Amino acid sequence: MTIALSDLNAVTQDVAQARGLPNAHYTDQDVFDQERKSVLFDHWSGIGFAKDVPNSGDAKPVDFLGVPLLILRDHEGKVRVYQNTCRHRGMILIDKPANIRGTIRCPYHSWCYGLDGRLRSTPHVGGPGQNVHEDIKRDELGLIEIRSYVWLDVVYVNVSGKAAPFEEVHKDLMVRWSMFEKPLYHAGDDSSFALDVSCNWKLAVENYCESYHLPWVHPGLNSYSRLEDHYNITKADRYAGQGTLVYRQLAGDNGTVFPDFEGLGSEWDTGAEYVAVFPNVLLGIHRDHYFAILLEPVSLDKTREHVEIFYARPEAASPALAPLREKNTAQWKEVFKEDIFVVEGMQKGRHAPFFDGGKFSPVMDGPTHLFHKWVADALIGATVEAEK
Repeated sequence: MTIALSDLNAVTQDVAQARGLPNAHYTDQDVFDQERKSVLFDHWSGIGFAKDVPNSGDAKPVDFLGVPLLILRDHEGKVRVYQNTCRHRGMILIDKPANIRGTIRCPYHSWCYGLDGRLRSTPHVGGPGQNVHEDIKRDELGLIEIRSYVWLDVVYVNVSGKAAPFEEVHKDLMVRWSMFEKPLYHAGDDSSFALDVSCNWKLAVENYCESYHLPWVHPGLNSYSRLEDHYNITKADRYAGQGTLVYRQLAGDNGTVFPDFEGLGSEWDTGAEYVAVFPNVLLGIHRDHYFAILLEPVSLDKTREHVEIFYARPEAASPALAPLREKNTAQWKEVFKEDIFVVEGMQKGRHAPFFDGGKFSPVMDGPTHLFHKWVADALIGATVEAEK
């Protein structure tokens, strides 16, 4: 199915007049494939977490919408992302997380690469015992590096290479949350979980952006963090979300709490913000912890939500605070699971032939509309560029 620019133009109107994205953006494989390229590959998408490669030589393979990638930490401690294929015959190099002590060796013909991506050896390439050949130029056959950037431990990539630098694209949000750009501490399994959801990935973004649904979907949360205690975040066109003025810090049975980030202003005593970083990363920031949800578009109507919780101080990741961490993880897992019936219900609803994308509340749906508009603008821009 070809995307109709007239339908997308209706999405880009002011929130009071706009329609949402048409059904095909949730139900049509051709449209999904177009969004794969023009929305996810052409922009900065999240694919993993730096905490999963903590040491020099650590490598983790990732399948990003069918593209085999390799997240790796090099000898200088920098996280890099490579295409996870040998330059010889396209063999997958690493098929499970590992620590590379020497070089990355292709299991097919033993071509070897350094952590810097350079091709280091090509055994028997010129015949038995001849490890060089004049037509095999090693300096031209290094691993293909994918543009990447790590922010708040999330590893972002721009597969096509077309996007502006990450720091430029997300300058506004990085300034807004600059007080949280400090070392983050992850405690392992008790701070990590995943949810499989039967919906298109965009619906998870749309639901996360707004607080409008809290009274009906999250009654426990709404009992103290009411709708009127929230505000919309719509100041930029690359992220959107909501904040609360009444965040309640979690405490254990004995009154124990997690230590705070250092240097925060008093507004963060009871403040918290929840932002969708377009296209597929959802972040939540609080005085004492931070979480990141990486949305993996498994298929047209299947999404895996990878949730990681990080803390402000190393003592929060200690065994002594394990019960409080488990309580925190269980609380967030309950909240996120409460959203599943909503996004799955919207996915089913997108098969209704006369649903026209929906009508936005100009007051309550600003963040969700901003995401729809961003997707539409990305697709319109890609279509116009292709027609030149």
